[in-house]
Amino acid sequence: MAGRGIIGWIAGFVTIAAALVIAALAVVSGRAPVSVADAASVSLAPSVCRATAASPFGPDACVFSDAMSQAQIQSDLNAIAAQQVPIGSQFDGRRYALFFEPGTYGSAADPLVFQVGYYTQVAGLGSLPKDTVVNGAIDVFNDLCGGGSCNADDNFWRSLSNLTLNVHLPKTPPAYAPKPADPDGAACDNSAEIWAASQAAPLRRVIINGSVAFQDFCAPDDFASGGFIADAAITGKLNFFGNQQYLVRDSSIGGAAACPNGLWNMVYAGVKGAPAPVFTGQCQQNTVLGTSPVTEEEPFLYTASGSYRVFVPAARTGSSGTSWAAGAEAGKSLPLPAFFVASPATTVAAINQALAAGKDLVLTPGVYRLSGPIRVGRPNTVVLGLGFATLVPQRGTAALTVASDVGVKVSGLIVDAGPVRSAALVSFGRSGEATAANPDLIADVFFRIGGAETTATAATVSLLDGAPRSVIDDVWAWRADHGNDVGWTENTGATGVEVTGDDVTAYGLAVEHYQKSEVVWSGQGGTDVFFQNELPYDPPAQAAWRQSATRDGYPAFQVGAGVTTFHGYGMGSYVVFIHTKATLHDAAAFAAPKAPGIQFRDVFGVWIAGSGGLSSVINGTGGPVTSTTPGTVTPVDVRSYQG
Repeated sequence: MAGRGIIGWIAGFVTIAAALVIAALAVVSGRAPVSVADAASVSLAPSVCRATAASPFGPDACVFSDAMSQAQIQSDLNAIAAQQVPIGSQFDGRRYALFFEPGTYGSAADPLVFQVGYYTQVAGLGSLPKDTVVNGAIDVFNDLCGGGSCNADDNFWRSLSNLTLNVHLPKTPPAYAPKPADPDGAACDNSAEIWAASQAAPLRRVIINGSVAFQDFCAPDDFASGGFIADAAITGKLNFFGNQQYLVRDSSIGGAAACPNGLWNMVYAGVKGAPAPVFTGQCQQNTVLGTSPVTEEEPFLYTASGSYRVFVPAARTGSSGTSWAAGAEAGKSLPLPAFFVASPATTVAAINQALAAGKDLVLTPGVYRLSGPIRVGRPNTVVLGLGFATLVPQRGTAALTVASDVGVKVSGLIVDAGPVRSAALVSFGRSGEATAANPDLIADVFFRIGGAETTATAATVSLLDGAPRSVIDDVWAWRADHGNDVGWTENTGATGVEVTGDDVTAYGLAVEHYQKSEVVWSGQGGTDVFFQNELPYDPPAQAAWRQSATRDGYPAFQVGAGVTTFHGYGMGSYVVFIHTKATLHDAAAFAAPKAPGIQFRDVFGVWIAGSGGLSSVINGTGGPVTSTTPGTVTPVDVRSYQG
């Protein structure tokens, strides 16, 4: 291996991890301010899908086939990376879906190697991951560089799914969109398959033959902020290194590297090859569930007999390993004519008319500025976003409302708050008889308040889920801490996720920086597997951030007062009070009623920066969590808590 090499890095990390994390300071979870152009005034570069086949999904849905020359494919991929990899693309308006038809791309002697940048979906078009094979590397490198450091804390909004990657590394570094000012250069980048990403960057339904480094490990300040893996088979090691957190669900892996397995919150649910459960502080915090209680994989686009179709996987209970391990999995296949295919130029009225007429919905890549909500009222409707299609309500409405709680599937979207306050950006209501066999699904849906938009933005709640038995699978709700129009009175949001439906199951829930209780869970019988949170950076004073006259701060995760049954696994909250001069205290990161049916396992708090901290982890148990007690980036763990 080139550069420092994985083995040497592991040995060194054990002794220097704490020092490295301290050095991260303000950028620990993708939080370093960056210079962002006014997105509304920037002319987007034209699409660079030049050599690809025509598709019904618009100019930014690139379709590659192995009948094309590798030089053609590589040229397009390099051009897209040049647009989307640089940090300046973090809040731009370009979106890409890169589809690979069934076949084989690259070889061991001449690998296909490319980077995945912002707002870029990479997916195979086979019915199974084995149908599309890439020999090479599909990489995400650190790109937040400056002052002699380079980390991955802002590597959001990208994905890889439904293909096989046989890891073959290039003999010489490819000339494509290298990250800037990296003190270690390209040699380290090409020493391993690297997916150095943070929130909203899922790996789903993939086969990776080889090991994966989830941190670009050569740079002196090389952090990544965790992520999400589901329905995947990875034959090698998951080298998490200094990631703060990760969820791996319903997969098979070759194992996780010896310490460090990641820093604070590594959660495995239904994973064959998972490490032993251990929860003993920095560098060994593994929460392991033998099975996942109830899951449903997200719908995906594929081709059959020359036609596009969408497969909707069936729900599973007590699952372990991939859904496709025995071949074709249970579910239903829908022909593309069953869908209304929309673009950003399509009116909301036209979309809603199609939905009311019984169509499902594909949202092609782009930014949709909505004069009213997209309304889903029919059971079993599928709403499939491609290339991180982005919804932005303009008049204070929701972006998307779902009336039925029977079998609606929504996936692959970013939802931004708009210039007029929305009560909720996405809401799922109850009007039907939900069943465990056919739940509503909210998968890979990511919310933002501020950052991308160039005016002040507001939403009281980002996701309101009132659908009983629904499944939330990889949701990041983010009140932005950097980018455009960011500040305590500029991008305002009270709560990221509110769950009012009973028997809701959530995986991979990340909610950050909201101004009141960041998650409010008032439905009975709920389960959350993995939770990641950073408290707001910017309350101007304690008086501005106080739940009541007797309670400082707000809980990161609050179980409602009338709830008697709830289970939480692998849940953490971080103190990062860096955009304020105030000394701030939070009475508890987690709050729940006293009831024997309320149980938490492996919850913790971590102090990273700022004055003040947590008085306790959960309901007065655990803590305090401050710069001196127990100290910088040392987790305070509560192994088990029962109400």
